[in-house]
Amino acid sequence: MLLQPKKVKHRKWHKGRSRKRQMETRGTKLSFGNYGLQALGSAWLNSRQIEAGRRAITHYLKREGKVWIRVFPDKPVTQKAAEVGMGKGKGSVDHYVFPVRPGRVIYEIGGVGEEKARGALRRASHKMPFKTRLLLKD
Repeated sequence: MLLQPKKVKHRKWHKGRSRKRQMETRGTKLSFGNYGLQALGSAWLNSRQIEAGRRAITHYLKREGKVWIRVFPDKPVTQKAAEVGMGKGKGSVDHYVFPVRPGRVIYEIGGVGEEKARGALRRASHKMPFKTRLLLKD
């Protein structure tokens, strides 16, 4: 099941300014689990990529432990139909994304050993459109 908001204040948003070099200030520490996957790059993370990472983790853990998803795609991305000319307004909402900046924790895992967590998060990192690193709770 793909993540998307139930209700939004504005159906279509502006694209926003690119913040490639700006570091994240919120959501950079582990809050729930003992192990986490932290973004080292910036990109728009869409709901399909988030779900693919979650499925990779849960499949590897075989229903052990607990997984927390620390991001939610709430930014609408519009797209016009194929072979439609320029003009005539903005396209309809196609999918939702979460703009990730470096330092943001994407997933957290608790209740499993370190080796198991490393393997699960490594598999999830292959689904991400940026480089990531493993975080350990002190």
